[in-house]
Amino acid sequence: MDLPAAAVNLVGMARGGVADLRRMPRELVDDGPRGALYRYLPVPGVAPVGGEPVLLVPPLGAPDFAYDLRRGCSLVEHLLGEGRLVYLVDHGPKSFADRRLGMEHWVDDVVPWAARLTAEDAGPDVHLVGWSLAGIFCALAVAAGTQAGQPLPVRTLTMVGSPVDVSAVPFVAPLRPLAMVTGGRGLSAVYRAIGSFPAPLVSAAFQLVAVDKLVTKPLTVLSQLDDRDALAQIEAVEHLMRNMHGYPGRVFGQIFHLMLRHNDLADGELSLGGRSIRLAAVQVPVLVVGGRNDVIAPLPAVQKVVGLLTGAPEVRFSTAPGGHLGVLTGRGARTTTWKALDEFLAEHD
Repeated sequence: MDLPAAAVNLVGMARGGVADLRRMPRELVDDGPRGALYRYLPVPGVAPVGGEPVLLVPPLGAPDFAYDLRRGCSLVEHLLGEGRLVYLVDHGPKSFADRRLGMEHWVDDVVPWAARLTAEDAGPDVHLVGWSLAGIFCALAVAAGTQAGQPLPVRTLTMVGSPVDVSAVPFVAPLRPLAMVTGGRGLSAVYRAIGSFPAPLVSAAFQLVAVDKLVTKPLTVLSQLDDRDALAQIEAVEHLMRNMHGYPGRVFGQIFHLMLRHNDLADGELSLGGRSIRLAAVQVPVLVVGGRNDVIAPLPAVQKVVGLLTGAPEVRFSTAPGGHLGVLTGRGARTTTWKALDEFLAEHD
């Protein structure tokens, strides 16, 4: 171990931290009941690469800065550094007043609104990118638009760590028989009464599935005390976990009943808003990325969608090191996920 470097890092940690958590500069494009759409400012000195803008859609539960985790390990910073135009829709934290919002709010309203507004601002089309549940929402939005004869202005779709087949999620699979027997009545009564799945529980759930990392974290920090980049990543992830958002009660209920109990999407269709949305209706090139160490969205749960996107002209599957957040913005993502995304976007501009 480099003792001088370790000493410097210890001082930095004691003085408030070693991670640069400044967000990339951005400006508001529109704000309303659907959320806020932001346009990131170009990086001075970086020549525009041309091509369609990239629209980032965060999942419910995660703050929007998941895509802009920290300087040096930010997907937003990377895309801007490549000369890309970058937009992001921010759902914001949800309150009791939002308890009646369902998945169709995001599939039929939020994603289409953000895609069309981004295309109007810098189009003619957009490269749509969704991480985790947002990847599923984006795929359903694209499919629903096509089925309705109103296709979205989407050039490509990228799904990162999006678990389509929940039967392949180890910590969920044992719960499914119990949920089928009980019908989820006890849980339904709870989320209907409180109106949401609260933010502290969302954070706790993410930490619970990564309990091994929580246990070994002190040893990890000690073993990498001279690695400032590693310490900064740990600090940035902890900051994100402290800022998780809650789920509106109805959305949580739909996820539980449609996806956990019945695993409907694993067959390529989901009944939502009075109609059936078929993933086969997605007719744009798709990049699917799975994390090799992801316990929330393991590779089989993510890869399942490849065989369901039968209407897409191209479906590309890639893997990357890291867990559920790491596959998106871990240190290893810089040379795997981001590289795969760069190549995919460049080929389809």
